[in-house]
Amino acid sequence: MKKIKKVNFKTEIVQGECDGCKLNTLLVSIDNTFFRCISCGEDLEQKVNGVIKYIKVDKHTDLSKSNDG
Repeated sequence: MKKIKKVNFKTEIVQGECDGCKLNTLLVSIDNTFFRCISCGEDLEQKVNGVIKYIKVDKHTDLSKSNDG
């Protein structure tokens, strides 16, 4: 019998402005700092510097490091 590794998911749903579709919409967390827009499906990185901004994630974004501030 195969052992199945238990994976814990902790999702967060926030409201923010998507940099892709420019809508004030709901964003679902993928990781600690990465979110997906429910309107257009754009992947965004959360940046916190006095205000919270969501920046477009593309093939050049380094997903191996999380930046919490």
